[in-house]
Amino acid sequence: MTDWNEWNRTVIMEFRSNGGKVGGNFAGAPLLLLSTTGAKTGQRHTNPLMYLPDGGRSVVFASKGGAATNPDWYRNLVTDSNVTVEVGTEAFEAEAILIAGEERDRLYARQAKLHPQFAEYQRGTSRKIPVVALVRRRGS
Repeated sequence: MTDWNEWNRTVIMEFRSNGGKVGGNFAGAPLLLLSTTGAKTGQRHTNPLMYLPDGGRSVVFASKGGAATNPDWYRNLVTDSNVTVEVGTEAFEAEAILIAGEERDRLYARQAKLHPQFAEYQRGTSRKIPVVALVRRRGS
């Protein structure tokens, strides 16, 4: 069984050591680090996520590999939409905005076309995978 916390720590260290570039499953993929505040603990948690650049925002997908439940980071940002985003060597404060309806479907379809595993994730679960736009805060 994979220790996801340890796997995340390894990817985060590699990301920060190599200016946002990593190997393995994420090699060549657009990757960011998302830091949220724990809904239960109040502690900061950081997760590596593939993202879709969309104009001036970064769009992430709460796929959790097609699991039946949403990832913890998603529950955290629903409770507190103030997040920190790291892309490459840059870190900035952002607001997490939930995307719904036609816009959600369009963005998810675009991500699934670029990265077919996202189509598999949606097929693997009965829940509609949430889509979240990360919008940089002014002055950040």
